[in-house]
Amino acid sequence: MPEEQILVIPRSLFDKIGEFQGLHRGIQDYLPSLFIPGNNFFTPRSPAETNPALKQIIPYAVFRHAGRLLHYTRGGKSGEQRLVAKSSIGIGGHINDSDLATASFDEAAYLNAVQREIREELHLEGGFTHRPVALINDDSTEVGRVHLGIVHIVDLESDSVRAGEAAIASLGFAPRHELLQRRESFETWSQIVLEGLDELDS
Repeated sequence: MPEEQILVIPRSLFDKIGEFQGLHRGIQDYLPSLFIPGNNFFTPRSPAETNPALKQIIPYAVFRHAGRLLHYTRGGKSGEQRLVAKSSIGIGGHINDSDLATASFDEAAYLNAVQREIREELHLEGGFTHRPVALINDDSTEVGRVHLGIVHIVDLESDSVRAGEAAIASLGFAPRHELLQRRESFETWSQIVLEGLDELDS
């Protein structure tokens, strides 16, 4: 079976636009540049996982309904084995070349890929809206060094949500302050978003 091809940017591009650690709310400082044709490309996943010269682009969708956030535990079927058994508030994954419908991967193609990812990973009874609100980078961990997250807030019409993949276990909703009380059980990206994104309470 051919290896999965995933979307990446050169680390040098990230550094040129402006390297940061943690959460960055200036989303429009980055998105247009990330999706200029030629600034991103698809590459085999396995070597990218250990190549800090590349940053894998990962949409990281945080779901809200009636003042509560969706959370879950990453199960054993997770594609990222380094995060198994961690709690998370982020749904998302790699963008692969099946999302490439045109000659270049632009911002519109990216937003379509986010819609696809949401529909694959969760079964939602109602509709939803989503918008990118921040970027997340964590060079302090092995996983974080090779990924760049684009945080989306997803507002749900209904809290009737089921997992679409075995990697997502123990789904539930809780207020942000309750999740912060057990922050140490969450993966690093979720900790950063829970602590730093005020929009989660709005």
